[in-house]
Amino acid sequence: MTINLTLEELAYKGIIDSSWVDQLLPVQSVLDQIAQKLNQEIDAGEQLLPSSSNILRAFTIPFDEVKVVIVGQDPYPTQGDAVGMSFSVSPERRDLPRSLRNIFTELHADIGCDLPATGDLSPWAEQGVMLLNRALTVRAGEAGSHRGIGWEHVTEQVLRSLNDRMNRPLVAVLWGNDAKSAHAYLNNSIVIESVHPSPLSASRGFFGSRPFSKVNTALVKAGQTPINWSLPTQSALF
Repeated sequence: MTINLTLEELAYKGIIDSSWVDQLLPVQSVLDQIAQKLNQEIDAGEQLLPSSSNILRAFTIPFDEVKVVIVGQDPYPTQGDAVGMSFSVSPERRDLPRSLRNIFTELHADIGCDLPATGDLSPWAEQGVMLLNRALTVRAGEAGSHRGIGWEHVTEQVLRSLNDRMNRPLVAVLWGNDAKSAHAYLNNSIVIESVHPSPLSASRGFFGSRPFSKVNTALVKAGQTPINWSLPTQSALF
């Protein structure tokens, strides 16, 4: 397996939406350097997450359709968890990461949503919620292992581009210190932030932060359609 992060090629193959090519071209050289680093690790026998086809999955939403961006830190380092969208996991995954369980706990406390049947957050993405980590890859079993290899420059470019759009306001949700470091790029955006939903910090400010209702209030004030945060429950699957 060889990782290729050439934007025009990825758009041609449908891996990213073509509207992102112009937005990310300023960091194409950074993406090339990241791809070289990742391929070196693969050649050395390292297992990288998520799968190569999902590394840029967050960019399947057209640029102008992004209403909300939820920023995390880096992909889940456990095999089978990372799917290329921050905090989301595969619908087949039954044992949810604790951070995601805490998100669902707050979702219920905030707006009363029933516990979802799976940890698949793609219904949010389909409504214009971009699920973006600051680093988009990780070595299996090594959380944070790809911080500092260039991804932060790429996601900075993403957030600056979204922030500078003239036709649609952005609501940015920043969870944790890695995400909060992006606040400097979001001067034109509505920013909602708290500690990370991980078990180490959720009780110190994530629980009770009410991010979901705050996002919808901000969207309505900006003349946008609110997000339907409800996800399929077990009974809805049968």
